[in-house]
Amino acid sequence: MAYVITEKCLGERYGHCQGVCPTEAIYAGTYQGKDFMVIDPVVCISCGACATECPVGSIVESEDMDPTYAKINADLAEKFKANPKVTARPKDEAPKKPTNKLV
Repeated sequence: MAYVITEKCLGERYGHCQGVCPTEAIYAGTYQGKDFMVIDPVVCISCGACATECPVGSIVESEDMDPTYAKINADLAEKFKANPKVTARPKDEAPKKPTNKLV
């Protein structure tokens, strides 16, 4: 099963996950008019490197943990794939979303 980037990333996007992914399965783009990142379930090898890098804990280890966002990741992956890589924000920068907390 692939890892999944959840709603916590929507409008937040720190970007560190993209830089550590050994298979380059993480892509950036815009969803619902907000910055977002997705994990391509076809390319993801479930190594977990991305999850430990997310300052707000927006990545879960299984599609079963967030089936709604698992589908969103899968649906957007092909669309986002050609987008350029993002410049990561500082990990200690305060979250943009008031509901997110640094972990």
